[in-house]
Order: sequence, then structure tokens, then C-alpha cells
Amino acid sequence: MKIWVDADACPVVIKAILFRAANRTKINVTLVANQAICIPRSAYIKFIQVASGFDVADNEIIKRLESGDLVITGDIPLAADVIEKEALAINPRGELYTKENIKARLNMRDFMETLRSSGVNAGGPAPLSQTDRQKFANQLDRLLTKYAKNKKMT
Repeated sequence: MKIWVDADACPVVIKAILFRAANRTKINVTLVANQAICIPRSAYIKFIQVASGFDVADNEIIKRLESGDLVITGDIPLAADVIEKEALAINPRGELYTKENIKARLNMRDFMETLRSSGVNAGGPAPLSQTDRQKFANQLDRLLTKYAKNKKMT
């Protein structure tokens, strides 16, 4: 398992949780962004800078993604592509995207986009709360624990 991070919009506190997890579990975490991002020195943490442009970072993640990898993203179309490649995706609030919930999320995203393009101010997401951070850390821990157990069985 590798962890891929759609890093342009990933909150700093979530990156910090991922950095600690990478060093603790010795699982590679790669941040992909179109702007420079500071990362700690670690054999398990890498950064790939891509050109600016619509979905360039997303496309790079999908190109490198393998079945069973984990992607951290709030981008719902990217999460749908991840699921299609039989990998896992969670958002910075700790919500796991699944085959069962991704279509509804895509529909809601498209609906909100339609509202915004017609001039309706639908607002944005609420700021990341302490509860959200905890949910993310717990979900990440569950997925990493499951991966470790499956790895021992093989």
C-alpha cells in the first residue's frame, strides 16, 4: 500500500497526521501538488510537483495509483476514479468514499456546481474542526491497521 495525497487543498494538520503515520508504519506517503510543499526529511515521505492546470495533480495520482493504495482527497471526481481502480479514498474529514456512496456524492457535487454557476451563493465547506481531524486520524488508523493485518496473512 502507498498513500497518495491530493496536496494542493489538503489542510496542513492532515498532512502532519499523515507524516506521523508514514514514519510510524513505514508506509510511503507521496504528496502531489502543482506548487512547492515543504515536507519533513523521511525515507517514507515524498513530494511530486506537477505543472499547473486543471486536474494535472489528479491525473498524476491516477497514473501512478495501484489497486489497494489509499488516496487522500476532497475531490469527488478523483475519488470516483480511485474507486474505479480498486483503491481506497478518504477525505480530510475522515469520510471513506465507497462504491455505494460515490454516485450520490458526484450528483450532489454537480448539483452544487449548477447552483454556483447560476449565481446562487451556496457557501463552502465549514472549516476543519477538531472532531474532523480526529475522525480523519481514526479512519486512517483503521485502514492502516487493516492493511497491516492483511499483510501479515500473506
